Amino acid sequence: MNPVAGILLIALGSIGAASFYVPFKKVREWAWESYWLSQGVAAWLIAPWLFAIIFVPHGQLMPIINESPSSAKLTAMFFGVLWGFGGLTFGLSLRYLGVALGQSIALGLCAAFGTLIPAIVAGSDLFSSRAGILTLTGVALTVAGIAVIGYAGALKSSNMTEEEKRAAVKEFALRKGLFIAVFAGIMSACFNFGYEAGKPIENIALAHGTNPLFQKNPTLIFILLGGFITNFAYCGFLNIKNRTYRDYISVSGATLVNNLLFTFLAGFLWFLQFHFFGMGSSKLPAGMAIFGWSILMALNIAISNIWGIILNEWKGAGKKTILVLVAGIIILVLSTFVVKLN
Repeated sequence: MNPVAGILLIALGSIGAASFYVPFKKVREWAWESYWLSQGVAAWLIAPWLFAIIFVPHGQLMPIINESPSSAKLTAMFFGVLWGFGGLTFGLSLRYLGVALGQSIALGLCAAFGTLIPAIVAGSDLFSSRAGILTLTGVALTVAGIAVIGYAGALKSSNMTEEEKRAAVKEFALRKGLFIAVFAGIMSACFNFGYEAGKPIENIALAHGTNPLFQKNPTLIFILLGGFITNFAYCGFLNIKNRTYRDYISVSGATLVNNLLFTFLAGFLWFLQFHFFGMGSSKLPAGMAIFGWSILMALNIAISNIWGIILNEWKGAGKKTILVLVAGIIILVLSTFVVKLN
């Protein structure tokens, strides 16, 4: 057990997760549903299998999958389908709020629900034990941080002209974005539930000699397959409704290669958060392991806001708005690291 190494590994994944939306800036002539589905092929189909093949002992992946209980695989996939609704609307929240504000609200709620609900299901006594009280305190601080960041978004909306809003975030829409971000945060917590359901798969992976650092990789195959099903259904529907299915064949060869390159880059960057999360959480002591999810979300929030500043999403918002935003970020980060007191 090495908590510092664990947090550093999770931080590496957070850099990828918080950065994954940036390559979309380079995509040309494709509608949102087209490039979102393309990155999903990389993130939810290709990457899980590729990383499992690489990091599970040679020749052991299929025996692990075959020996894993069907109930564990199906339940992990089910939670993946539910998470898919969160992942889908998460992309929309970034579309309407920007990288910084969208990720802060959605991931803050994801941290709260993803940490709290598995603890309750596991039978943890949250009201009488020290660890439980710290968990509840962290969740309360998370909600407070979300409220402060939401207020910063409202200030931004009121202080900027329509031209400034569009310059910072092309399709900025505060009310729509906030509603979507809240839904995305709640449903995205199902990913952690999928991890909990996949524990039997992890145990079989370990029995086949898989390094504990990579024990979660086989489970990711099933969670992300469920997520892909949800996103494929919705994006396919939009492709047909909006006739954007032509995006894949109507652009020039150079544009197609460009779009595939950057959407696949986005997908692999996104996947890295869970690859490194699995590595980092294996390094956390038993008392801290349940909070690894909130640590991942906190780091995602912090790094996404750095990108928000780099991308000028808060340019022209005013000093007061920036101060409120920073205060909300600090509260959110503190809320997830309060568990280190345990």
